[in-house]
Amino acid sequence: MFANLRLLIRYRPLIQSLAVRELKARYRGSLLGFFWSFVNPLLLLLIYSFVFTVVLPGTRPEGYEPYALFMLCGLLPWTWFSSSLLESSNALITGGNLIKKVLFPAEILPITTVLANLAHFCLGLPILAVFLIYYGTTVSFFELLWFPIIVVVQLLLTLGLAFIVSALTVYFRDVRDLLMNLLTLWFFLTPIIYPASMAPPWAQTILNLNPFTHLAISYQEVLFRPGPFHEVWRLAIVGGISVLAFLIGYFIFDRLRDTLADEI
Repeated sequence: MFANLRLLIRYRPLIQSLAVRELKARYRGSLLGFFWSFVNPLLLLLIYSFVFTVVLPGTRPEGYEPYALFMLCGLLPWTWFSSSLLESSNALITGGNLIKKVLFPAEILPITTVLANLAHFCLGLPILAVFLIYYGTTVSFFELLWFPIIVVVQLLLTLGLAFIVSALTVYFRDVRDLLMNLLTLWFFLTPIIYPASMAPPWAQTILNLNPFTHLAISYQEVLFRPGPFHEVWRLAIVGGISVLAFLIGYFIFDRLRDTLADEI
C-alpha cells in the first residue's frame, strides 16, 4: 500500500492535467464558463439567506450577525466536501476505459475529482473575501495562518472517503443513491446553518462525533469570529481522524484495485 502511495508522486503531472481537463469539461458549452464557480456559492448563499430572513425570520440565531457571512464560512467547504464524494462515487465507472489500461493507477480518478472540487472551493473564496470586506470583518494574519491547515485536514478526510465510495460503487451501484441521502442528513447534522450551541444537549454528542463539525467550527472561528484561534484541540482531533480515514480509505481501495476493471 505504501509503495503505491509513493508512486503517486510520480503521477503529479497526470493528476494535474486530468484535474484541469475535468474543470474545463464541467463548463464546456456554458455561456458563463468558470464564472459559475463564483455564481454558484453566491446563489446558494442567497437562497439560504432568503429562507432564514424572509420565510423563517424567527429562526436566525442571535449573536451570529452577519448571518450570511456565518453561513458562507461553512457552506463553501461543505460544497467542496459533498460534491467531491458524490462525483467520486461515479469516477471509476465513467473512467472505466482508463482503468482497463494496465499501467493506469485507478486511484488517480477520485484524487482528480477531489482536487477539481478543491479548485472550485478556491475560486469561491473571493466571494467570501468580498463579504468579509463588505461587513467590515477583520481577520488577523496569525488567525489566517490556520486556514491552509484546515484545508489540508479536510483534503485528507475527503480523499479517504472518496477512495472508499469510488471503489464500493463499482461493486454496489446503490452506493451513490444512498450517499446522496446520507449527505443531506450529514449536512443538517453539521453546524453550518446554525451554531453548534443551538443544538439541544442530547444532540451535542452526535455533533461532536461528526468530524465535519470540527472543520466547520474551525472555519467559522478563523473567518467569522474575531480574536485568537481557540479550536486547536478540535483541529487536532479531526486531523488525526482525517489521517486515519485517508489510510483506511486507501487500504480498502488498494485491496480492491485488482478486480475493479472486471466489475466495471
